[in-house]
Amino acid sequence: MPIEIKDLCHVYSMGTVFEHHALRNINLTVDDGEFVGIIGHTGSGKSTLVQHLNVLLKPTSGTIVIDGDDINEDKKKLKGIRAKVGLVFQYPEHQLFETTVLKDVMFGPLNTGASKEEAEERARESLLLAGLSEAEFEKSPFELSGGQKRRVAIAGVLAMRPKILILDEPAAGLDPRGRDDILSRIKQMRDALGITVIMVSHSMEDIAKLAERIIVMAKGEVVMDATPAEVFEKAELLEEIGLAAPQVTYLMKELEKQGYDVPQGVYTTEKAAEVIWQILKR
Repeated sequence: MPIEIKDLCHVYSMGTVFEHHALRNINLTVDDGEFVGIIGHTGSGKSTLVQHLNVLLKPTSGTIVIDGDDINEDKKKLKGIRAKVGLVFQYPEHQLFETTVLKDVMFGPLNTGASKEEAEERARESLLLAGLSEAEFEKSPFELSGGQKRRVAIAGVLAMRPKILILDEPAAGLDPRGRDDILSRIKQMRDALGITVIMVSHSMEDIAKLAERIIVMAKGEVVMDATPAEVFEKAELLEEIGLAAPQVTYLMKELEKQGYDVPQGVYTTEKAAEVIWQILKR
């Protein structure tokens, strides 16, 4: 059980006129190997929550246990906890700085005690896993496309060998092709490594493609925690908190209203295409 959160609260600027309750009584457990999506409108607490998991933020109250270690108990263990939890920020390519792609990905392992040989081996493995070719290893990161830069940044986190990978809006700012590519690559990486993945996104379509479980947040609280099919079936509740189900969900509901036999729990484009094809064949 890598993550256990109990009664987590976080208050920014406590005791001042700017006091803001970002998280309220969060209780969650994330098991080994899960792919969890976190959705919510801006200001719902998504990013604040995941920054606690990498110990960038400490709870105002409550506890978080990462792989058996309580982040509140022993400051000496914080470095080890951060090594287990890799956090990829939104627009991570802005943090690239080395002269070559390979050196950039080697930077993390080198600065946590790996030898040059081990760091290079890790970097090469992670870059290939993230979808970069060896021809790009010696290029400047700044010569790459936006999607390639994003993959280099993700490879930099993977080279640290985390047990848990957290992605905060990994497809933000990419064109449709780059978006599909990075999401496909994330799925492949998760399947290859078997690690726990937590992905924050505004996009219902992105979450629908990848997540096996969805946590819906609003006003710093968890309002739903269920499978994608169960969450998207409650489109009205999502709309009440400023969200919406994937577009194909509404299409399926409309087809059902028109009298077509439509199965429940269709929320991806691929599955919707199969259903529509079967309707046309009939």
